[in-house]
Amino acid sequence: MSTTRTALAERWRQLPDVVQRLALPALVLLLAIFYPWYLGNLPGAFPAVETAVIMLIFTVMALGLNVVVGYAGLLDLGYVAFYAAGAYVAAWLASVQFEQVTFHLGSIGIVDTLPGIHISIWIVLVAAALFTTIVGVLIGLPTLRLRGDYLAIVTLGFGEIVPQVVRNGDDFGGFDLTHGTFGISPIDSIGFGNTLNNTFGLPVSYQTSTNRAELFYVTALALLLFTVFCSVRLRDSRLGRAWIAIREDETAAAAMGIPLMRTKTWAYAIGAFFGGIAGAYYATFKSGAFPSDFFFNVSVFLLCMVILGGMGSVWGVVLGGLFLAYLDQEGLAKLGNWVSETVTVPLFDERIDVPKYNFGVYGLIIVLMMLFRPTGLIPERRRKKELAEGVHDQALYDASA
Repeated sequence: MSTTRTALAERWRQLPDVVQRLALPALVLLLAIFYPWYLGNLPGAFPAVETAVIMLIFTVMALGLNVVVGYAGLLDLGYVAFYAAGAYVAAWLASVQFEQVTFHLGSIGIVDTLPGIHISIWIVLVAAALFTTIVGVLIGLPTLRLRGDYLAIVTLGFGEIVPQVVRNGDDFGGFDLTHGTFGISPIDSIGFGNTLNNTFGLPVSYQTSTNRAELFYVTALALLLFTVFCSVRLRDSRLGRAWIAIREDETAAAAMGIPLMRTKTWAYAIGAFFGGIAGAYYATFKSGAFPSDFFFNVSVFLLCMVILGGMGSVWGVVLGGLFLAYLDQEGLAKLGNWVSETVTVPLFDERIDVPKYNFGVYGLIIVLMMLFRPTGLIPERRRKKELAEGVHDQALYDASA
C-alpha cells in the first residue's frame, strides 16, 4: 500500500506545475456545480439545495464586507443597509408596487397590461448593484475622517437608519415606497423567456420550472464565482495594495502618497456593489423583500463570517460564510435534534432547542477562534506572518555584545 502511494506521489510531482496548482480548485468547482444532482446519495447532514442557495448568497455578501473590513481595515457594522437597498431595488423594478405606472422591459411570465414596473431581473441585478454602489459612496463620505470605534459607531447608525426607513416607508407624504412592515411581494421571476427557450433550451422562468432550486443554485454559484474572481483581482491590484497599506498604518500610507479619501470611498463602493447584487438576488429567490430580513444582527452575522474565515482571506471568507450560513439555516436544527436524541431525552426526558441559542453558539465559535486561531480558518499570508513572526524592527547591533 505504501509503495502504491509513493508511486502515485512521484507521478503527481512529475506533472506540470499548472496542473498541480489547478487540480484541487477544479475538483472542488466540479463538486460544487453538480452538488444538486448527487445530493440524494449523501448523508442527511448535508444542506438541501434551497439552503445551499442561501449559503451562496450570504457568502457573496461576506466577500463584499471583506473588501471593506478585510482589505481596507474599515470596521463596518451597517452592511445590512446595502443588502436591504439591493433587495428593495429588485422589489421596485420588478413588481406591482408602483401601480400608478405600467412599464415593461424584458419581463417574463406576466401579461403586458399588468400595472407596475416590470424589468428583466438580469437588468435589475445590475441596477441594484449600481444603486447600492452610490449608496455606499454616500454612506462612506461622512466616515472618511473617522477611525476605529468612531467609524464603527457611525456605520452602526447607518445600519439602523436604513431598516427603520424600510419599515416605516409606507407613507412618505402619502406615497407608499416600501409597503411598510408587510414588505413587497411578489417579485417577478428570473428566467430567459420564450425566445431563448426556443433557441437554446434555456428555462423560461425559474419560479415555474420543475427544477427551480437547481436553477437558482447554479446561478448563485456563478454569482459567487464572479465575486471571488473580482475579490482576488482587486486584492492583487494597485488599489488592493493601497487598501492593505491603509489597513496596516493609515498615517504611513498617507505619508507615502496614498489618497486616503478616494481609496476608502472605493472600498465602500465596491463592498456595497456586491452587497446590493446579493440582496437583489435573495429577494428574487424569496419572491419578496421583507423588513424582517434586514435587522442589525445580519451585519454582525456577516462580520462573524469574515472573522471566522480570516480577515482579508478570500478563500477563508468563502469557507467561513458557507459554514456559518449552513449553521444558521439547517446545521443548528440538526445539531439540536442529535443532542436531544442522544443526550437530553435519555437523561432528562426533554428536548433542547439549539437554534434558540444561535447567537450564543456563534459567539462561542468566535471566542474559541480568537483564542486558538486568531488568523481565521484560512488566514491571509500577511496576517499569518505578522502573528507568527511579529513586526518588530531588527536591531542595528547586538546590545548584549
